[in-house]
Amino acid sequence: MINNCLEKHDSQPVLDILQSPKFGLRVVPECAETYYKNLLEAKNLKTKEDSSEGPWLKLIMKNRYDYYYNVETGESTFVPPEGFIPKTSWLTSEEIQTIVGQVTADYNREQLWFANENLILQLQALARGFLVRKSYEERKGFLQKQEPSVIKIQASWKGYKQRKSYTDRLRVLQGNVAAIVKIQSWVKMWLARKAYKKRLQYFKDHNEEIVKIQAFLRANKARDDYRTLIGAENPPLNVLRKFAYLLDQSDLDFQEELEVTRLREEVVTKIRSNQQLEKDLNLMDIKIGLLVKNRISLQDVVLHSKKLNKKSKNQVEEMVTGDKQGIKGLSKERRKQLEAYQHLFYLLQTNPMYLAKLIFQMPQNKSTKFMDTVIFTLYNYASNQREEYLLLKLFKTALEEEINSKVDQIQDIVTGNPTVIKMVVSFNRGARGQNSLRQLLAPVVKEIMDDKSLLINTSPVEVYKAWVNQLETQTGEASKLPYDVTTEQALEHPEVVNRLESSIQSLRTVTDKVLVSIFSSLSMMPYGMRYIAKVLKNSLHEKFPDATEDELLKIVGNLLYYRYMNPAIVAPDGFDIIDMTAGGQIHSDQRRNLGCVAKVLQHAASNKLFEGESAHLSSMNTYLSQTYQKFRNFFQIACDVPEPEEKFNIDEYSDMVTLSKPVIYISIEEIINTHSLLLEHQDAIAPEQNDLLNELLEGLGAVPDVESFLGEGAVDPNDPNKENTLSQLAKTEISLSLTSKYELQEGEDQDLKGLMIKTKRLVVDVIRTQPGDTLLEILEIPASAQQESEHLKVVEKRAILDSKTPEKMKHSQSMLEDGQLPIEQKKRKIQRNLRTLEQAGLVSSANKYQEIINEIAKDIRNQRRYRHHRKAELVKLQQTLSALQSKTAFYEDQVNYYNTYIKTCLDNLTRKNSRRSIKLDGKVEEKGSRKLKHTSLKYTAARLHEKGVILEIEDLQTNQFKNVMFDITPGEEMGDFEIKAKFLGVQMEKVELHFQDLLQMQYEGVAVMKMFDKAKVNVNLLIFLLNKKFYGK
Repeated sequence: MINNCLEKHDSQPVLDILQSPKFGLRVVPECAETYYKNLLEAKNLKTKEDSSEGPWLKLIMKNRYDYYYNVETGESTFVPPEGFIPKTSWLTSEEIQTIVGQVTADYNREQLWFANENLILQLQALARGFLVRKSYEERKGFLQKQEPSVIKIQASWKGYKQRKSYTDRLRVLQGNVAAIVKIQSWVKMWLARKAYKKRLQYFKDHNEEIVKIQAFLRANKARDDYRTLIGAENPPLNVLRKFAYLLDQSDLDFQEELEVTRLREEVVTKIRSNQQLEKDLNLMDIKIGLLVKNRISLQDVVLHSKKLNKKSKNQVEEMVTGDKQGIKGLSKERRKQLEAYQHLFYLLQTNPMYLAKLIFQMPQNKSTKFMDTVIFTLYNYASNQREEYLLLKLFKTALEEEINSKVDQIQDIVTGNPTVIKMVVSFNRGARGQNSLRQLLAPVVKEIMDDKSLLINTSPVEVYKAWVNQLETQTGEASKLPYDVTTEQALEHPEVVNRLESSIQSLRTVTDKVLVSIFSSLSMMPYGMRYIAKVLKNSLHEKFPDATEDELLKIVGNLLYYRYMNPAIVAPDGFDIIDMTAGGQIHSDQRRNLGCVAKVLQHAASNKLFEGESAHLSSMNTYLSQTYQKFRNFFQIACDVPEPEEKFNIDEYSDMVTLSKPVIYISIEEIINTHSLLLEHQDAIAPEQNDLLNELLEGLGAVPDVESFLGEGAVDPNDPNKENTLSQLAKTEISLSLTSKYELQEGEDQDLKGLMIKTKRLVVDVIRTQPGDTLLEILEIPASAQQESEHLKVVEKRAILDSKTPEKMKHSQSMLEDGQLPIEQKKRKIQRNLRTLEQAGLVSSANKYQEIINEIAKDIRNQRRYRHHRKAELVKLQQTLSALQSKTAFYEDQVNYYNTYIKTCLDNLTRKNSRRSIKLDGKVEEKGSRKLKHTSLKYTAARLHEKGVILEIEDLQTNQFKNVMFDITPGEEMGDFEIKAKFLGVQMEKVELHFQDLLQMQYEGVAVMKMFDKAKVNVNLLIFLLNKKFYGK
């Protein structure tokens, strides 16, 4: 049936036939097409093999019997038919079963693979990997084994190919050289132009960003160079060259320098005029105080008032705005002498040992006046850093000298009144340091004074009296309590104790405020005070090595607090800590509050507890001990300051590189007095014969008087007021431009520091116009024409600048001449100077003269600092001048106040005194135009002895006093008296007596004076006698 279907090409019944149970086959419906296809292929194959076949099929039944079947007729038999030819093209059942089984098995295997695809893939991968690795290892082993041969073959082959390629290419290029060059040039040009346009467009699109980046890089490079300049131990020459221009002086530098000079002159002049005005006002206070006791001195008060008015209205302005007399303002003959004085004062200013010794050679009263006038004038009241540096060196030298020579015990500094300490405190509380003290204390002092509810009284007796007065005021009845009591009796009352405790509590609170202000304002304290405190501590420790730290710090506290701050707290009006109006004064309660605070601070600073008379304040002792520890730390920190050389960046050679020469403003009288003192104490000040001071004093000769100092013709010899004129001229201030007589001259090599400075200037000029890695290289290589031209431009520019420079700011002539030399001559001079400096050990050619490069770098750094310091000094001078002008205005208000007071006195005197009238010009006229009679008084010495006027007469017994007669006659001028002494009728001596001098002595507490160098007179009784007999009280 299957064969029939195959011959009919009918595939539909095949599956059904195969599924028939009689076949017993496992048939899969999904493989129906495959069954048919494989069966058909097998049948067709058998047909092609044997085309001659019969219709009979031979079948084996039960594996034993042959069975024949005719497919065409359907006939069947077990006996082979005649002419039996089997039909071979049909498939047998075994073949059909084999084919179907094979297809089914393939299908099942395929399904199995599909079901285990991942596992099969892994298996395949492992197998393939194994095979590949095996193949790789075999190949690798082969190659490794044959590596030399492989490399040799590869090299030969590559070499051959490369040579062949190179030969072919070279042949082509050699045959087309012209064309290739042309193509290359065009292509390169096109590429370069394209890249340039692209880059240019990029720059245009990012112009702002590029500018910022360039600025940042340049600034960063400049900062790195500057850090190298200031930080490197040996800065390179190329870095130094970039900053050499900073050593040039610009127009702004000259303007600022001139402004500083002008302000410094105004400040110094203002200080001097204010000091004189203050002295005159103090004298006016004395005269008015004497006027209250003696009306006769009113004429002197009026005269002094007129002098004061003239000074306050005219003199101050003239001192500031008038032309100062310099060397050129005096006669030509005096010029050389004044130049010698310039050298002298420069030497005194820069060598503190001379003045330090001179101070201690003079009596204390003279040395104080000398310090207040000449010394502070010589240092311009420390109006700039140079003068402050030099003044501090003087203070240091003088303080060390005083401690070594006059201090025997460490407490002598506290118990005594050391000259230098007094001078330092006076200076730092004066015009220059006053602003610092005001900033330090003014806010807290003003707060204490403005607190009207604050009432501190630590005196039990005063508290008791105030309590009693309050009780009587409230009740209107007299208190039964005693008014005069002792401290112990006052403390017996609980109310007094309670009020005292309240005052102590308020005192602590207020004291804490002052302490906070002091401790938080250490930076405001003048550097000079802190440095002298450091010198004081170190000097005492050196002389008294066994002294403890506490003892030394107590001495420092005595200087910084007790001497410097304490008086300003107690009397803020006397030190300009607070603003006062003319005639105004501090209330007694305010002054007592400040006094109590100052007392507590004084005890705390010296670690002194309340004991004895102050035992009622012992409850504050713990507070004092705690405060002392704070003060102790404060004093330690205050002493931690750098040396002046480091602070001001100045040394003894700085004058040779500064822009302007130091100038002082000093009166002729002060010059003459200083000269006289130096000659008087010359042996003690400069004992060495070859001392520079001795040479200068020998050149000056004898001390001139005012007339010879000014020269002939300065004063009219026939002038009746010649003495007064000379006295006024002696106060004339002149300006001295201080210079050293021993400045390095051309060809000299003694002052190596000066030679170093000159060489540095020449080196700077050379390196700015000629490049090179080292100075030695620059000096050895000749300059080109272009470099010569550039150097000439620099020289011409400097010449123009020098022509505009004021005379007193110009450098020495030798330096100016060196600056004009051609570059090659400068180089030769540098080489000569370097050889000299190398012989002195200042430079070395082994390191290519790096020492002088380092010195120039230091000058550049100092120049920058100097400009900053100058700007700061301008501000400081302006502030100081403003404060001085305010002080002048205050003094002028006081002058006006005194004028009003004197006018009132004159009016009252005119109404009360019938015998005379005193005009404003000081002249006295008798009322009714009658002349006052000059009545003389005659007394024997015995009579005056009885009255107590005469105390004793030398070499004369008391019983002989009756033979001595005194004749007292009033002079032409009011207040003048002529006293004649006669012995046995014979005139012996005569003396002029000024009543004002008597009043001054009375004010100063002088009880006894000498007359005729023999008679001792009671001053108070003499004044009483003259008042009673000549003027009447």
